[in-house]
Amino acid sequence: MSDSEALVKLERDAYEIKGAVKLTMNRPQAFNALSESMLDALDSQLTRIAESDARVVIMAGAGRAFCAGHDLKEMRADPSLDYYRELFARCARMMLTIQRMPQPVIARVHGIATAAGCQLVAMCDLAVASDEARFAVSGVNLGLFCATPSVPLSRNVSRKAAFEMLVTGDFIDANSARERGLVNRVTSAGALDDAVAQLASNIASKPREAVAAGKRLFYRQLETGIEAAYALASETMACNMMDETALEGTQAFIDKRPPRW
Repeated sequence: MSDSEALVKLERDAYEIKGAVKLTMNRPQAFNALSESMLDALDSQLTRIAESDARVVIMAGAGRAFCAGHDLKEMRADPSLDYYRELFARCARMMLTIQRMPQPVIARVHGIATAAGCQLVAMCDLAVASDEARFAVSGVNLGLFCATPSVPLSRNVSRKAAFEMLVTGDFIDANSARERGLVNRVTSAGALDDAVAQLASNIASKPREAVAAGKRLFYRQLETGIEAAYALASETMACNMMDETALEGTQAFIDKRPPRW
């Protein structure tokens, strides 16, 4: 087994869903902290999945935590500005790979998700949490403002809610995370996998091309003005309508029959 495979376990057809890939961060003794090796392993696995025929990705953590953020011991071992610049650039590249890949990514959150771990939840397209999960961007408690986690956090929750989390470092529970928009669904710990599987199965049943085009457009239009957003959306829909799956789907609706994809 390679170092990458040891740090991030990959399961194909997860939950017996064809096209579902589950990635499990596997540093339970370190609460799945994002070491340099973990960042590289995640980015490598995600890049390969992006180029595959997978339809949906589930991001999970082994042990008691989802992810506790960056590896602080590793960070303190080489306190130089150049090192920190490269470390956070490496983290940003991995996070952006999640957004840029065509497959929707679901965070399966069962324990704490702190600092860059909370950032990881926010960067995933969807999130399902156990009612035992807790979330924080707690760097400020150590004198370090969670600047990079603030980027996706402020794009998931309201500005005031995000800023309060960032300047207090306080934890919020799973239900508060759902109310604020950080996660989609909250369930009991025992039902977490069933809830994740249900969402993943729903996505995997949809035409891959339509979902990929939709994800790409969704994030592009969010970062533009409304006129440019409509132009991008109109072009995306026009191209999507020419796809065989969309033509079959609309014809099936007209014919009042299930689509034959």
